[in-house]
Amino acid sequence: MLKLDGIATFVAIAEAGSLSEAARRLRLSKSVVSDRLAELEHSLGATLLHRSARRLTLTEDGAAFLERATRIAREVEEAAADMAERRGTLAGPLLISAPVTFGRMHLGPAIYPFLARHPEIALTLDLDDRRVEAGADSYDAVLRHGSIADSRLVAWTLAPSRRVLVAAPDYLARRGSPASAAALDGHDGIFYTNRGSGDWRFHGPEGAVSVRGRPSLRVNNGDMMRDAALAGLGIALLPLFIAGADIRSGRLGIVDIGLQPEVEAIYLAHPEGRRPSAKLRAFADCLRQAFGAPPYWEA
Repeated sequence: MLKLDGIATFVAIAEAGSLSEAARRLRLSKSVVSDRLAELEHSLGATLLHRSARRLTLTEDGAAFLERATRIAREVEEAAADMAERRGTLAGPLLISAPVTFGRMHLGPAIYPFLARHPEIALTLDLDDRRVEAGADSYDAVLRHGSIADSRLVAWTLAPSRRVLVAAPDYLARRGSPASAAALDGHDGIFYTNRGSGDWRFHGPEGAVSVRGRPSLRVNNGDMMRDAALAGLGIALLPLFIAGADIRSGRLGIVDIGLQPEVEAIYLAHPEGRRPSAKLRAFADCLRQAFGAPPYWEA
């Protein structure tokens, strides 16, 4: 007899690519995940996954079963969420991906009261600066900073986000403070690898302007970009939610070239075609209220 928890576990393993990662996402022990998979394969009379020391791959039977199993698991999850809504409660798992620096600096004060108000929600928050795919990686939603270009996602704007060029006072004293895009060209730059060295894009009265700095450091973490700027390694284009406190203290100075960086936002995106749950909508509303309009980090 097939069990729903076995089907859901198989889907989680297939999406995660390993028993260990599936166990982490399901908040179960690896042995329980392995036992559920073995029981499901026994009930079906088929091997669903090829196991090796390095990876798991779907068998032909596993690939055929996965599509329907995924649909079943999603429908059961949505049905359970609907029942919770009917009872007037928000309950069940919620898996969210968010950037490391923003999550560390700004998500805690927002989500802790939310979880206290809704103790039946089991939130898993993955802090990761890589670009993840909400649907493929089984996330309910991804929180990101920037602009969204993936048409498979539906994005909810949580707050505007302004970026500014910054550098340490000693760097500006040593190299000079550029007052135009032309003067900025050639300065040492600290760049976010997920965006690349073409990230210095601005707009002004005459339209869009792009400047290519000379990379002194490329790194995929906002904290390290700020720290490198504080160390005098060059100029960085940073959001105010990272650099605001250091600007106010004078540890970083704003580099004004007479142009504004492209407007961006903090957004929460969920896969198109998947009806967002009540708990996801409540989570988004909680973040909007906590961040404020305009957001508190831009005060």
